[in-house]
Amino acid sequence: MDTLAARRQMVDQQIRTWEVLDPRVLDALSAVPRELFVPASYRELAFADAQIPIGCGESMLAPNIQGRILQSLGVNREDRALEVGTGTGYLSACLSLLCASTRSIEIHPELTASAKANLREVPDAHVQLETRDAFSGAPLGDYDVIAVTGSLPVYDARFERSLSIGGRLFVVIGTAPIMEAMLVRRVDHAEWTRESLFETVIDPLINATAAQGFVF
Repeated sequence: MDTLAARRQMVDQQIRTWEVLDPRVLDALSAVPRELFVPASYRELAFADAQIPIGCGESMLAPNIQGRILQSLGVNREDRALEVGTGTGYLSACLSLLCASTRSIEIHPELTASAKANLREVPDAHVQLETRDAFSGAPLGDYDVIAVTGSLPVYDARFERSLSIGGRLFVVIGTAPIMEAMLVRRVDHAEWTRESLFETVIDPLINATAAQGFVF
C-alpha cells in the first residue's frame, strides 16, 4: 500500500467532503501516520470510512469524525487539551500538534500501553497519558479544550465544569440509532452554551450514566 497516497486520499475524499477545511487540522491529519495507530490485523482498513476495532471492546473513530472533532474545537497553539478515551493515541497525536499541551486518559491499561508505543512514531507529538476512569471522584483539571471520544447516553456536566472560561467541549449525547454531537462553550463561571453539530453513532464511554428505559 502507498500509505502517503492513501493518507492524502483520506484527507481529500473523506475529511474535506465532511466540511473539515481548517488548514491546521488538515495538516495535522496528514502528518500523523494513521496506519501506525491501527491494530496490525486491521491495517489495510486504516484509511477506510469506518470505525475500526482496537481491542477491549473499543473502536477507533472514523477519520471524518476525528476531523470534525478537531475542527469544531478550534484548537490553537496556546490551548491546554484533554482527551477522554485515548484509544490507539491517534487523535491524541493530532491534538498535540495543534496545541500547547495534551493530556489523554484511558480506562483500559492495555490501550494506554499501546498508545504510548504508537505515539513514539510521531516525534513531535507530546502527550501525557494516564490510565483512569473519567467518572471517578478525582477532579479532571482545568482545560481550554476537551474531546470526549465516547458517547454519553445522558449528558454529564462534569466535563463542562472542567473548561476554562472560553473553553470548548466536544461531546456526543444519546443512544443508538441516533446520537447528537455537540460543542459546549464556557461563557463564564456559571454559564455555558451548547451547539448541535451533527448526528452520529459511536461507542459509549464505560461507566457513563445509562439512559433511563421505559417503565410499563
